[in-house]
Amino acid sequence: MATSSVSKGCFVFKPNFKKRKISVPIEDYFNKGKNASEDSKLRFETYQLIWQQMKSETERLQEELNKNLFDSLIEFLQTSHSGLWKNSKDWSCEIKLREIPTAALVLGVNVTDHDLTLRSLTEVLQNNVTPYVVSLQAKDCPDMKHFLQKLVSQLMDCKVDVQSKEKESVQVIQKNVHYSMDSLCAWYMSVTQKTDPKMPRKKRTSSQWQSPPVVLILKDMESFTTKVLQDFIIISSQHLREFPLILIFGIATSPVVIHRLLPHAVSSLLCIELFQSLSCKEHLTTVLDKLLLTTQFPFKLSEKVLQILTNIFLYHDFSIQNFIKGLQLSLLEHFYSQPLSVLCCNLPEAKRRTHFLSANQCENIRRLPSFRRYVEKQSSEKQVALLTTDRSLKEETQSLLENLHVYHTNYFLVLRCLHQFTSSLPKYPLGRQIRELYCMCLEKNIWDSEEYASVLQLLRLLAKDELMAMLQNCFKVFQYSSAKELGNTAKKIEEFLAQFQSLDETKEEEDTSQSQSKGLQKTDLYHLQKSLLEMKELRSTSKRQTKFEVLREQVVSFVDSLVREYLLPPDTQPLHEILYFSSAHTLRQHLNAAPRIALHTALNNPYYYLKNEALRSEEGCIPNVAPDICIAYKLHLECSRLINLVDWSEAFATVVTAAEKVDANSVTSEERNEVIHARFIRAVSELELLGFIKPTKQKTDHVARLTWGGC
Repeated sequence: MATSSVSKGCFVFKPNFKKRKISVPIEDYFNKGKNASEDSKLRFETYQLIWQQMKSETERLQEELNKNLFDSLIEFLQTSHSGLWKNSKDWSCEIKLREIPTAALVLGVNVTDHDLTLRSLTEVLQNNVTPYVVSLQAKDCPDMKHFLQKLVSQLMDCKVDVQSKEKESVQVIQKNVHYSMDSLCAWYMSVTQKTDPKMPRKKRTSSQWQSPPVVLILKDMESFTTKVLQDFIIISSQHLREFPLILIFGIATSPVVIHRLLPHAVSSLLCIELFQSLSCKEHLTTVLDKLLLTTQFPFKLSEKVLQILTNIFLYHDFSIQNFIKGLQLSLLEHFYSQPLSVLCCNLPEAKRRTHFLSANQCENIRRLPSFRRYVEKQSSEKQVALLTTDRSLKEETQSLLENLHVYHTNYFLVLRCLHQFTSSLPKYPLGRQIRELYCMCLEKNIWDSEEYASVLQLLRLLAKDELMAMLQNCFKVFQYSSAKELGNTAKKIEEFLAQFQSLDETKEEEDTSQSQSKGLQKTDLYHLQKSLLEMKELRSTSKRQTKFEVLREQVVSFVDSLVREYLLPPDTQPLHEILYFSSAHTLRQHLNAAPRIALHTALNNPYYYLKNEALRSEEGCIPNVAPDICIAYKLHLECSRLINLVDWSEAFATVVTAAEKVDANSVTSEERNEVIHARFIRAVSELELLGFIKPTKQKTDHVARLTWGGC
C-alpha cells in the first residue's frame, strides 16, 4: 500500500486476521526422538492401508452377523404392515387391528454398540420396508409434548420425494405449535395419497409405497418415562388405521422390562414379538478369528496386550466397537514406536522393502533381541557376515521374514486343530473359546502346562464316535490349507478315519463269529467254570490293549507331536518384534484411566505437567509460586478429617504473600487481603467441585476432608 500524499497525515493499515495454516508433514508425526526414522512417511501410509483393510473387514463381519436378525425383522414388519390394511369383519381380526405391532429387540448390555446396530437397521428398513423410520432417545422425550415434537420433526426430515403441495402441508404442521396425532394422521394421508405408486423407486416395490408404515425405534426403552410411553401407546392405538405405526423397542436387559414399565391395560395394546441379537462374546470370537487368527493381516498382538483388550471387554463394557478402537490404537502405537514396522506388510512387499533399508535400519535389526539370539546360534563366519555386512543381513532378513510367514500359516492351522480336540472336553482345561487357547499359546510352551497334561489324559478316555467327530473337524481344517509342511497332515487324518471305519467292520465279523461259536458250545457247568477261571487269569495279568485303544493312542501322540512342533510361542521366532505389538504398559495407560492418581499428581506436583522450573520443590515443601488450587490442596493434606476454614485461609495467605513483593504506597493491606481471600474461596470451590472436600453440619466454619493417606 502506498503512503505518499501531498499533505501530512496518519496512515492506518488494517491487520490481516487470517491465520496462516501451518502444514506439518505427515512423516513428522512418526518421528519420536531416538526412534526417528527416514521411513516415517512410509510407516504412516502402511498403517493407514492396514487399518483400512481391517476396518472394511470388521464392517463386512458386522453386516454378516446382523443379516439374519435384520431379515427376520424385515419379514415381521412386512407381515405386520399387510395385516394393518386387511379389511375383515371377523371379530378376532378387529381385535388384532387395534394392537400396535411391536418388535422387542434385545441388544444386550453392550450399550455403546447399540447406536451402530440401530443405525444399520434404520438404513436397511429405509431401503426395504418404508422411508419413514424414526429413532428417539429418552433424554429427548421428557414429556408427551417433546415426544411428539421430536417424532414430527424427524418424520419431516425423512428422504421422500414429495410434491410442492406436500411441502406446503409439511410447513403447516411445522408452524403448528400444538403437536397432536390428528395433525400427524392428516400429514400421513396427504403424503401417501399423493405419492404415485407406479413411480419407480430404488429397492422398493410399488405395493410397499401405496401405504408405507411409520417405524418408530425407541433406542433405550428402559430409560423412557412410564407415563410418556403409556400415553403415546394409548393414543397411537386409537389412530392405527389412519397412522400405521410399528414400534421397535431397543432393550439392553430383558424383555420383562416391557411389562414392568407398562401395565396390562397398555401392554395388551401391543402385539409383541421377541428378537435376540447375536451374543457380544460370539461377536468378539468372530472378530478375533478374522482379524488376528489369520495370515491376511501381518499385524499381531502379544499375550499381555490381547489380555488387556479382552479384559476390558469382558469386565467393563462388552463393547465390540471399543475393542476395535483398542486394536486400532495398538496398531498406531506399533507403527509409531517401532521403526522396523515398515516391514509389517504382506510378504512380497516386505521383501521388496528390505532391499531399500538404510544403514540405520540395518542396525535396528541387529539390535533386536530375537535377532541377537538367532545370530548367537550361527557359525562364527556367518555371525561376522550378519554383523558387519548389510547385504548379508538383508538377504537373511528376507529369509527370516519368509520363515515367519510360514510359521504363522502352520501356527493357526494347528491352533484350530487343537481347539477342535479341547473345546468339548469336560471342564474345558484349555478354555472353551479359541481366544483363551490362543492366549495360553502366546504366553509359553503350552505342553509344559498342567492343563495340557490333563487334556491328553481326557483324550485317551474318549469314545470312538467322539474321537472320529473331532478328527473329521480337523480334516476340514487341513483339507484346503496351502501349507507345504502340513500337506500330509490331512492324508494322515484321513488314514486314521479309515482305520476307525475298518475297526467297525472287523468288530461286526468277530461278533457274528463269536455268536455262531457260542451257539454250538454247551452251556453246562464245566464250560461256565472254565470261563470264570479265564476271566480271573486275565484280571491278574497285565491288561492287553485293544485295537481301538492302540489306534486312539496313536491319534493322541499325533496331535501332541503337531502341537510341540508348530505351536511354539512367537517370541521364539527371529524378527517377531516387527509384527507383534507388545507394549502393554503404554496401552494400559491410554485405555485404563486412573483419574485419582492423575489429579493427585497434578495438584501435588504441578511441575509434572506445567514443566515450569520455578515450580520445582523438595518433597513436603509448598512452592509459593504454584497455582492457588495446588497450594490449597497441599495445605489440606496436612489437616485432619475436619478442616477449619479460618486456619486454612491464614495458612494460604502466608504461603501466597511469601511470593509477592508488596509496595505499601501502591496497594493497601485491606485490598490485598480481599484479593487473597477471593483467590482462596475460588480454590476451595474448585476442590469441592473435584470432590476432595465437602461442607459439614458438625461445625459451621469447618469442611470435611474426603481424602486420606496423603493422596
